[in-house]
Amino acid sequence: MSTEAPTPDRASILLVDDMEDNLVALEAVLGSLNEPLVRARSGEEAMKALLRQKFAVVLLDVRMPGMDGFETASNIKRLDQTKDVPIIFLTGTEADSGYAFRGYATGAADFLTKPFDPWVLRAKVNVFLDLHRKNRQLERMLAQEQEQLGEMAKRLSAIETELERSGPADVPEVRAQLTRVEEILRDLRRGRSQ
Repeated sequence: MSTEAPTPDRASILLVDDMEDNLVALEAVLGSLNEPLVRARSGEEAMKALLRQKFAVVLLDVRMPGMDGFETASNIKRLDQTKDVPIIFLTGTEADSGYAFRGYATGAADFLTKPFDPWVLRAKVNVFLDLHRKNRQLERMLAQEQEQLGEMAKRLSAIETELERSGPADVPEVRAQLTRVEEILRDLRRGRSQ
């Protein structure tokens, strides 16, 4: 199993299949996306990988010995830290409606039959990579905003303390600063809710 280190701006893809040829084919198709590809040869290996790092998407073979794809997907969706990871099921058999229904019922975002069209697979994976990147960007923006709100709250507290200690001559200036800080906080909060 590959263990390329994830970085904040990279979106890892988990490839789960018990057949080496299938993993090689997936790597060949998805290599042009220039994102870390992590291999797992069983459902158990997939779960270990998912607990070690975050993934933008999981490509999951349905038919594997031991824990099959459906059971693996159920386990992924059961855990808080992995429940939101999108899963694309890959199957080598013709999927009838019952088979596909079972896949979607266990949390699949999509279902492809092998042999799949490489262009279609790349396009579908790319959608999840874009979503992952945008979510990460939003998380960073929210963290920065929270930091700014904390800084402003500290400034507001300091100004209020200064206002309590100051004499009557300083009150208009301190009140003006206080009003400005409150306006900035309101603007930040308003921007967050939009």
